[in-house]
Order: sequence, then C-alpha cells, then structure tokens
Amino acid sequence: MTPEVISRKLSRIQEYVDALGRSDDIDWETFCRDIRSRAFVERYLHLAIEEVLDVAHHLISANRWREPVSYWDVFQVLVENGVLPASDLARFQDMASFRSVLVHAYEKVDPGIVFGIFRSRLEDFHLFSRYVAAWVRQTSSNR
Repeated sequence: MTPEVISRKLSRIQEYVDALGRSDDIDWETFCRDIRSRAFVERYLHLAIEEVLDVAHHLISANRWREPVSYWDVFQVLVENGVLPASDLARFQDMASFRSVLVHAYEKVDPGIVFGIFRSRLEDFHLFSRYVAAWVRQTSSNR
C-alpha cells in the first residue's frame, strides 16, 4: 500500500470523526428521541472503525506480517510491528469490540455506550491516525 492510499484512508477517518465532532446539536435527549441522529452517530462511528481496520489490514498485508486471527488481533499485530504502542492497545481493541456489536448484535446496542463513545472517544481515531502517519513517515524515510 502506498503512503498516498494510507493518507487518503486516514483523511476519510478524519472526515467521519470531524462530522461527529461538529454535531453539537445531538445531545442525549436528541440522541434518544431522534432515530436519524442516532443512526447518523452509529453509522459514522461504524464507517470510521471500518476505515481504521482497513488501514490496519492493508499495513499487515503490504508488510507480510502475521495474519491476525480476529479484529482484536489486528491491533496486536500493529503493536508487534511498532505501528502502535502497547500502552494504547486496549483502546483500539475496544473499537473492534464495538464494531462487532454494531454489526452482529445491532438490536442489542446500548444507546448509552454509543453516546459515550460519540462524546468521549473520538480522540481514539485521531490517535490511531497519528500513530499510522508517523510510522509511514518513519518507514518511508528509512527506505
């Protein structure tokens, strides 16, 4: 995967997260009563997580690192290869867990958890993007 492709995917993550961050009009009451607001938040969180996983899978494939056994393990592979620090592994694995709930147990999604992620965990996406961009810069300059 070229640095340009990674950059484009990281930009999409930024777009989704920025749209969520600008949604100050969605407070708890609105989130609970307005299906469109709830759907917007859930969908954009889902899209951002899918882009994160896509970047991770592309890095793993392009560098011929070990094949992950789960979405959780994707982030472990990135830790093993110096893309992410071990100290932040749990926060990224939380993304994988949340994605599984959104995709496979959507009828059981806890609105409080979704709203909490929406309001307090968007920085995780920025952090992932910074780590990947720094790793790409470092490896590109070493070649």
